[in-house]
Amino acid sequence: MSFDFESFTDSYIGDLQRTLSQVSRTDIEALWAEVEAVGTRGGSIHMIGNGGSAATPSHSAGDWSKELKIRTIAHTDNISSFTAWANDTDYANVFAGQLSTFAMNGDLVIAYSGSGNSPNVLNGIKAAILAGCRTAAITGNYNGGAGGKLVGLVDVAIIVPTESMERIEDMQLIINHIVKEASKAKRGL
Repeated sequence: MSFDFESFTDSYIGDLQRTLSQVSRTDIEALWAEVEAVGTRGGSIHMIGNGGSAATPSHSAGDWSKELKIRTIAHTDNISSFTAWANDTDYANVFAGQLSTFAMNGDLVIAYSGSGNSPNVLNGIKAAILAGCRTAAITGNYNGGAGGKLVGLVDVAIIVPTESMERIEDMQLIINHIVKEASKAKRGL
């Protein structure tokens, strides 16, 4: 059986280009405005997500803390706290538990989920709302979900227009880089 790697790659890149061209610039700008606002008021940004959507918070928290000088916490990275909440309560509480300790009124919580239906991410956003945080999500159409339940909970929702988990995860990082670079450009950094 022969595999045409070049055609496969062209298809992947073509789908990513289509997705990039169709994602809402207005929604990305709304997320950027939230980041700018939390930075202006001296708040913190909290990031949550599962699987590949947990790697983006880790990457971006490092970028945003260092380059934007905004306190940014990836609640996917504190494995001791993460596993304690999972073991002592339930996996669905891993983010809600951490946010109940760390999130403050006026902070921003950003959720990353391909489907928008992960119970731990939904519970994390609910905890953020109870703490008085602003909320945002970068999600997609995985399994035809149109962003899932998450979209109805958050203040700002970016729905990546694809059912491909890989393209959704690609876009989560691209969107975070757009937001970071826009903030740097605005500040002349």
